[in-house]
Amino acid sequence: MSNSILTTYNLNIGYKTSQKTIRNIASNICVSLQAGELVCLLGHNGSGKSTLLRTLAGMQPPLAGEVRLLDHDIYKLPPQELAKRLSLVLTEKIDVGMLSAYALVTMGRYPYTDWWGKLTSKDEDIINWSIKSVGAVNLAQRNVSELSDGERQKIMIARALAQSPIVMLLDEPTAFLDLPRRVEIMQLLRQLAQDTNQAILLSTHDLDLALRLADKVWLLGNNGILHVGAPEDLILNGTFTDIFRSEGVEFDIFSGEFHLHIPYKGEVNLIGEGIAAIWTIRALKRVGFIVIQDDKNTQITVEVISASKVVFWRITNSQSVSILHSLYEVIKFLHCL
Repeated sequence: MSNSILTTYNLNIGYKTSQKTIRNIASNICVSLQAGELVCLLGHNGSGKSTLLRTLAGMQPPLAGEVRLLDHDIYKLPPQELAKRLSLVLTEKIDVGMLSAYALVTMGRYPYTDWWGKLTSKDEDIINWSIKSVGAVNLAQRNVSELSDGERQKIMIARALAQSPIVMLLDEPTAFLDLPRRVEIMQLLRQLAQDTNQAILLSTHDLDLALRLADKVWLLGNNGILHVGAPEDLILNGTFTDIFRSEGVEFDIFSGEFHLHIPYKGEVNLIGEGIAAIWTIRALKRVGFIVIQDDKNTQITVEVISASKVVFWRITNSQSVSILHSLYEVIKFLHCL
């Protein structure tokens, strides 16, 4: 039995640039979102990620093809019925005046309420569960205008949860957050997908977190081709490297990180172990040195010495032996050789 919730059939996405001109961004997209999976949509700026999300959400008509939510054509579902099945969290901040966080989350129940918007006890239970699920109980009575970006994003996700959807789409949910909040939101979404059995699709530029947390990646290239697979599959087959290859930046398949092209400064023999040695290697590579360990033929040797919780560095070359007390001093010293 298939766990597919949302499926596209030969979908073409794009938009009109004038009355007679249409820009086609991507063609023949045939993908599906599975229950309980977190999928990350990746790609360069301008590759069409937001256009794809808006098309999948029924906000923007496709140029061709279909999007089906279970057995329903998403563009033929009445708005109220669509809102019961699919929720959307956009990047743009909304102005809600003096509305409390709790009141904002209650808006997620409006597809289920009567003309007067009266909440039942079941609605209130779902609202409270949604707030608790995102770890925002302490935020419920605060005004949305007083919340930080990370706190506001939790409340927006809680509102989307309150719709009781089977699919949640999010456009850059971590765009304005610092690193700890980005990690928190991404982990939260992964856990929600598993706990609620929803299909969750989010676009993001946070490649490292996507590689660590996504069950599947949709990688949209500038050529309009959507590549789909587990993060590791797209790395192993070279797709990830090819799409993100650009001048001055390359993807390191061994570390899973992006590296800048830095001018070569020479070779350094490193002696040492432990955390201090690891960060010494990072510092040397950052400024362009190739690090070779335990090679006596190298002209410059950097030895990491730890003693009584104090770390210092002994640099030996053909001319002298120098003792330095910070990596900043080490780098400055090597630049002068």
